[in-house]
Formats: sequence, C-alpha cells, structure tokens
Amino acid sequence: MNDEQQARSFEASLEALEKIVHELEQGDLPLERSLELFERGIRLSRECQERLSQAERRIEVLLRDNHGRTTVAEFGDSSQFVAEGEANS
Repeated sequence: MNDEQQARSFEASLEALEKIVHELEQGDLPLERSLELFERGIRLSRECQERLSQAERRIEVLLRDNHGRTTVAEFGDSSQFVAEGEANS
C-alpha cells in the first residue's frame, strides 16, 4: 500500500468508488476514460476490501475468549459481554 492509499480513509475510498460507479453508469464517456475509471475503481474496491479484512481480523482478536478461541455472537447481543464483564468484577 502506498502513502496515498494509507492516507485515504475507508470512507473517502468508498465515496470515491461510488462517484466512479455513478459516472460509469451514465454511459456517455469515451472508451479510454471509461477504462481509466474502471481501473481506478478496481484499485479502490480492492483497497476497501483489504481495509474491511483488516477490521475483521482486529474484531476477531478482540472477541477471543479466555482460552484464545474466537467467540461468535449475534450483532447487538451484548448480554454475553455484560455477563463476562460482571463476572470479572
């Protein structure tokens, strides 16, 4: 990942990708410009996917139990975490 990619936030990359998609969907671009936008869109898409993968790995580390196993809970199910927090108190 180069310096430009590191400096750009996930949200900024996603916004740029959305603009590219919108522009390509208009369909009135010359072929060369369409290809340039498509290539940039692919790069942004891969960059966003990598950032999402990194976030997922970080979350998995945070959700490990006392034995190092990854725990899985439904999103919004905070009862597991409250119970663990109360058990440690």
